[in-house]
Amino acid sequence: MRDHLRAGVAVYNAGEYHAAHDAWEDYWLDLERDTDDERLLHGLIQFTAVVHHARQRNWQGVAGLAESATEYLAGLPDEYRGIDVAAVRSALARFDSDPERIERSPPPRLVHEGDPVTPDDLRFGPSAIAARIIAEESERFDEDVLEQGAAYARDDLDSGQGTSEFVTFVMDFARSPDDRDIIYQRLAEHVAQRDHRASDVAGLFD
Repeated sequence: MRDHLRAGVAVYNAGEYHAAHDAWEDYWLDLERDTDDERLLHGLIQFTAVVHHARQRNWQGVAGLAESATEYLAGLPDEYRGIDVAAVRSALARFDSDPERIERSPPPRLVHEGDPVTPDDLRFGPSAIAARIIAEESERFDEDVLEQGAAYARDDLDSGQGTSEFVTFVMDFARSPDDRDIIYQRLAEHVAQRDHRASDVAGLFD
């Protein structure tokens, strides 16, 4: 769960407010209803929706979701799973009383384990989640390429190749929005080459 939390927080703090919820939703869907973990993720998902709707000037959507998200987070400690829940509740209260505040100040940042995490702070695991959901959000990138690149990166890490080019490409994709197109292109080329090598030996010893 920690990797999903950090990935979503980092993507949110990088300004990908709509994409952030995908990092949590994948995990949240499998949780038992009304557990603390389920309520935390449900509240965070709705919090990002509040910010998204506020940026779209959908004031009615902001008010309803702010109230609903607050209800999900109401019974949790001020800090839970490393998330500063108290700060999220305070931000939701401000949105509820003044939805248009988004036009006068930037969206509040999220804090995990005491830090406003960004993609630069992520290790490989949450970076791979962040890269995939960023690709999902964009129409320019094939998320399957990111998933396959991450799978090859994990294979390399498991075999002791800490300097794997796949690890570098996946992490750079999450961290470097200005260079994302060229990083994706190079990753796609390396994935195709690795796929080709794998197909060359497939079945040789069957």
